Amino acid sequence: MTGKCKTGWRGAVLIGAGRMAQAHALALKQLGVPIAGVCDLRQEARDAIGDAFAVPATGRFVSSADIMAANPNTDLVVIATTADSHAQLVIEAAKAGARNILCEKPLAASVTDCDAMLTACKASGTKLAVNHQMRFMDQYLKVHEEVDSGRLGRLASMTVVGGCMGLAMNGSHYIEAFGFLTGARPVSATGFFTGAAFNNPRGPEYFDQAGEFRILGDSGQRLTIVIGADQGHGMTATYAGAFGHMFVDELEGEAIVTARKEEHRGQPPTRYGMPWERRTLRFPQADNVGPTREVLRALAAGSNYPDGEAGRRVIATLAACYASAESGGRPVAVDDPALAADRRFPWA
Repeated sequence: MTGKCKTGWRGAVLIGAGRMAQAHALALKQLGVPIAGVCDLRQEARDAIGDAFAVPATGRFVSSADIMAANPNTDLVVIATTADSHAQLVIEAAKAGARNILCEKPLAASVTDCDAMLTACKASGTKLAVNHQMRFMDQYLKVHEEVDSGRLGRLASMTVVGGCMGLAMNGSHYIEAFGFLTGARPVSATGFFTGAAFNNPRGPEYFDQAGEFRILGDSGQRLTIVIGADQGHGMTATYAGAFGHMFVDELEGEAIVTARKEEHRGQPPTRYGMPWERRTLRFPQADNVGPTREVLRALAAGSNYPDGEAGRRVIATLAACYASAESGGRPVAVDDPALAADRRFPWA
């Protein structure tokens, strides 16, 4: 390869060649990062990306060990496989000297795996990022702007109501977004499962949970996720602050903001019907490519990317939700050492 791209990366290795890998490949192309190699068990998947992104035949691999052996000390490894393989692949890439790794979410299938991944990356000096993209998506940037402006006051709660979209598959994104928007760290979780666990289309060995989950931050701020098995449409979020609410319909691309007029902000919260102002904001529907590109750009810059520690907090929070739901809904501490027991979850 000749020259460096605008990220400073001379090339990338892509492990996994499915739907999300296509988005990663497009994001890399937009950043000017050539794909030096692609790895997947399925020849048709390898060739689809290889042909579309000019990966030579010698750069198409079945084995992750082989692709890493052929690309030691590479600038970037993108891992776009299912969660059950993430730990092995991240550790393998770190030991091969990868300078940067972007791993799909959820980071791993157990808290123990997360710890092993972080240890391997620390030992090799590898920067590890997780593809939690919310901080780069318009609907969350607009919420961040509203909170920063002071119009809503201090953000007290974030309530997500949606279709049956999976605690790990999509709930993990909201847990990371909660941290980004509030600066809070989850300290406890309460959960209830509704209906049976549902199979993931990626294979019969994978399944996720639906239900209702409440996560408490260390600052007292709350995240509630309501994604019951009997809910079949939508992705909405309501943000409530000291002075107002912001309702976001993520699929529609619309946000409605209502906030107390400034002259009434000194009134107590029990005066919930004071005169207000109302605005409607629009934003484009999100795709996977643009936000993934921005995660990669932030990783290259070395700041404001969801790192491995953030990914581990999400996994520990998911594990606490499971432990709570399985014990009748009692609150479970996210840092409970028992959560680090080697329980593997069947997430894709």
